[in-house]
This record gives sequence, structure tokens and C-alpha cells, in this order.
Amino acid sequence: MPKLDPLLVESYDYDLPQHLIASKPADPKDSAKLLVYDRKSDTITHTIFKEILNFIPKDTAIILNDTKVIKARIFGRKSSGGKVELLVNSPLKDNRFLVYIRGRVKVGTEIFFDQDLKAIVEELHEDGTRIVSFYKDTKQLDFPTLHEVLEKIGHVPLPPYIKREDTKEDQSDYQTLFAQNIGAVAAPTASLHFTDVLFNKMCEKFKTSYVTLHVGAGTFKPVEASNIKEHIMHSEFYDIPKNTKEIIDSKKNILAIGTTVTRTIEYYVREKKETGQSDLFLHPQNQPRRVDFLLTNFHLPKSTLLMLVSSFTGIEKALKIYHEAIAKEYKFFSYGDAMLIL
Repeated sequence: MPKLDPLLVESYDYDLPQHLIASKPADPKDSAKLLVYDRKSDTITHTIFKEILNFIPKDTAIILNDTKVIKARIFGRKSSGGKVELLVNSPLKDNRFLVYIRGRVKVGTEIFFDQDLKAIVEELHEDGTRIVSFYKDTKQLDFPTLHEVLEKIGHVPLPPYIKREDTKEDQSDYQTLFAQNIGAVAAPTASLHFTDVLFNKMCEKFKTSYVTLHVGAGTFKPVEASNIKEHIMHSEFYDIPKNTKEIIDSKKNILAIGTTVTRTIEYYVREKKETGQSDLFLHPQNQPRRVDFLLTNFHLPKSTLLMLVSSFTGIEKALKIYHEAIAKEYKFFSYGDAMLIL
């Protein structure tokens, strides 16, 4: 493989056969394939997720993301009758919300949904996001109240590459076993492979703790600049509880379950803030300083997530691993198979 420039977006491209994009999870979930890459020995092992505990070095602390995916996708109509699809991305101050809207709108447009829910468009942004306020009757809704309505009328916000409508099964499949803090519009997918039995075994064998990072729709945003340093990274709310902060501040080896956990830990290491908005962009020229090991899925070409993986392995090695996974018929993306980097 020729030497690749880690700053060029085109270096992170690869061809993926369409049939390797997973549209549903493995059944049972821990029967998913697991590729283990050991950086010290530069070796790849192919196994299944059920065997993961045999590969994690002892005395490793494991950190997971306890965010909970909301039914953020809702369908409505404008007063003119035009159909609108709205994706709630994140709450802002003063009970306003950052959203994506499919359908033409302007400032002042009113959108009507089931359960007497109404949205009024207040701002339009060049990046495609919109700011709206939600009302029921004349009362402006805060996030907890809006969430109650979304639970009744909303749909699971499956990623755009899953070309089907959401089903009842997605309500549990696209949610981690330990999801607790509402606010994500995308699941921390590395955690979706755990069954109750495997998760309990892991908690017995290893010290586990949690961070919260509410994954936003920006995680699917393509890198449009040709040089990755010109990419404006999306920001997401995070919070690190005291017991997890103590682990990060210790010298204990850390396995981050997913890219969201990695970004949360690494942002804290750089900024020393236990809560806030993380916009950290990890890539081969901005490598992890604290996370020792990473569990993750296989990510989209030219994505910031593939760039994050490459920050652990280098871009040439990351693509070599991906090409081997393709040859071995691994499933890719949110409902796909997993990779453990040691």
C-alpha cells in the first residue's frame, strides 16, 4: 500500500460492498464477529464478541457511555399541508432545540404533529440545522416534557445508511442495556453487542464505570474539507461522574467502549472539565493521550470515526484491517460487527 497522507480526506476512503452494511444486529447479539488487533505484536485475531473478555488485559478499567437514545424522528405538516420530517438533535437554552428538518421551511413556519404538538421555526443555519421551539396548546415545552411526547409519536432515529423504516425491535436493538440519561439521537454502537449474561460477567471481572455523551446527528456528518484540519467538528454534551474521573486521573489502563467514550475521556484530559460540550477531533496527528484500548464498530469511509480509529493505529494499518474485515465478510456500521484495538 502506498504511503498515505493522514491529513487528506481521500486517504480514508475504501470500497464497501453494499451487502456488508448491516440492517439489523446479530442474533444473539454476542454472536457478532470480533476482530482483535494487537498493536504490540501487530497481529489480527478473528473471533466472536462472546469471547471478548478473554482478550481484555487484566486490571483494565472499562468505561461505557450511558446515554439513552430518544425517539427523535417525527413527521408533521405545515399549515399549507406540505409534509415535514423533523429530527430533534439537542436541547439549547431557553427551551429551544437544535433540529434538522426535511422539507422547505422559513423563519416563522409552524409545523403540526400528532398529540397537538407544534414547532415554530426560529432560526435557519447554513450547516442545515434549524432552531425551533415546541408548544402544546400555548405552553412552550421543556426537554423532559417534549421527551414524553416523543415517546408517544416519535420514531427511532436509525442512521441514514439503514434503508428501512424503524420497527418495534429497534426500540431495544438500538439501545444499550445500561442506557440511562436521555438525550442521544444515535446509539453508542460498540455497546450494542452485549447480552445481559456477557455484560454481567464483564462487570464481575473488570472495574466498570460510565460517562455520558449525548451522541448527536453530527456524528454522521461527512467531512467536506479536503484537508481534515479544516473540518469543523460537531460538539456534543458530556458529563463525567466523580468515580469515573478518579479512574481517568489514575494510572490504570482504560478500555473505552466506543468512540464516544474515547472522545469524552480525551477531551477531559485536555480541558480538565468534567462536564460541557466536547468538540474533540482525534486523528493520526491528534492521538489519544489517556485511552489505552478501544472497542468500536467498523465506520463509514472518509468519516471522523474512521479518522479516530486511525489515531490509534495509523491510517495504513486501519485500512489494512478494514480490507481484511471486508474479505472476511464482516458486517459494517451501527448494527455491524466489532473491532477491539489493544
